[in-house]
Amino acid sequence: MSGKALFDAIFAGELPSPPIGETLDFIPIQIEVGIALFQGRPSQQHYNPLGSVHGGWFCTILDSAVGCAIQSTLPAGKGYTTLEIKVNMIRALTTAIPLVRAEAKIIHVGRQTATAEGHIVGPDGKL
Repeated sequence: MSGKALFDAIFAGELPSPPIGETLDFIPIQIEVGIALFQGRPSQQHYNPLGSVHGGWFCTILDSAVGCAIQSTLPAGKGYTTLEIKVNMIRALTTAIPLVRAEAKIIHVGRQTATAEGHIVGPDGKL
């Protein structure tokens, strides 16, 4: 099935959600062609030794969102894998911010590679 059809089936409950969302407490909330929104609830189990959410949590929710934005554009039988990810964390994330949203959109989808961008925002809209 196409990437968009795959996500439609997940949202309809016909296919299971990927288990990484259970592990890290985030879910897709909307996927349209070229756009993906995820919502996550960082908790203390995601903390690093410095007392804030580990950078890997940021990377994983963003990788999921940008990957799904790309997958949503692909035809049946075509998949993707992350080639590179770069994340700038401009402020710490703690449990004081109970819910965040990862927003992703494609920039370009070619024959062999694709590019997408994403960001994480809190309930107040701050990066």
